[in-house]
Amino acid sequence: MAADIDEQPAAFARLLTTEHAGAIAQVAAAIAEHGPRHVVFTARGTSDHAALYGAYLTEIRLGLPAGLASPSSVTAYGARPDLSAALVVGVSQSGGSPDLTEVLRAARDSGALTLAVTNAPDSPLADVAELSVDIAAGHERAVAATKTYTAELLALLMLVEGIRAGDGALPADERAALGLLPELAARTLADETPAQLAPRYRFAAQLVTTGRGYAYPTAREAALKLMETSYLPALAFSGADLLHGPLAMTDPDVPVLAVVGSGPGGRAMGEVLPRLGERRAEVVVVGSADVPATTRIAVPEVDERYAPLLDILPLQRLALALALARGEDPDAPRGLRKVTATM
Repeated sequence: MAADIDEQPAAFARLLTTEHAGAIAQVAAAIAEHGPRHVVFTARGTSDHAALYGAYLTEIRLGLPAGLASPSSVTAYGARPDLSAALVVGVSQSGGSPDLTEVLRAARDSGALTLAVTNAPDSPLADVAELSVDIAAGHERAVAATKTYTAELLALLMLVEGIRAGDGALPADERAALGLLPELAARTLADETPAQLAPRYRFAAQLVTTGRGYAYPTAREAALKLMETSYLPALAFSGADLLHGPLAMTDPDVPVLAVVGSGPGGRAMGEVLPRLGERRAEVVVVGSADVPATTRIAVPEVDERYAPLLDILPLQRLALALALARGEDPDAPRGLRKVTATM
């Protein structure tokens, strides 16, 4: 897991090369020409959080309604929704889950344009889709996904911005900004604060993660990483949902990881953090915003669209360090496999 985490700057750089960026641009141009009226994502596990990020990008940057499909409506109930005006995107590290493949097959049969975003370009998911994007993350050793997650995020970002451009090609200023990500990721991973925090939370019984906007998928992915590597119950809430009831469970014994950036999503957390203070919760803020917290893990300030690619990095390192501090093996979580086949 440590090796996979450390490879993320190189994975960013690889996906931004002319070869891979050009392939994504071709897919983006084809989608722009097709002109879908709405976008439906389907995914499981970690990839579900990448898909949620993709949905935010789609609605904010393209102005198209976007949502996440419920695969069981197709596989368990036999539903065949009319997706003839949609782009349906399957996001999967392995491309091997039968339920996601079935959703794309049903969508294609109904007239939808289908796309697979995967680390396995020869997978069943990629075979059933009309279009495919290879996230080019390379072999991932650990069961817990890390570099495949951030590669999915970057691929979806490049795809959406290419669609927005119309011809698939990223504007020059976008290319220049994305070109800084490998260096910024390396700088973020060099911060030892996550490892230093692990002993503090070794005996935590539960934990809450929260964020708003683009940061919400990060909060959800951080919770999943903590649960699957440390077996620590971690509940993820949007900052808004946290105020609608779950805030009552927070207290000095329930640490809160808050993802707070400098954009609109981070500013929307402005009403959440004081309420956590009233509950005397111990708050660890991750992100570029300099706000009051028990502990702050600073992340370089970037465009809010890019922040999820950096904010998750210290949280991955925290999950790794915490698992080791608790005497667990983060490379082989009990009961889990690298590829999970669901129907």
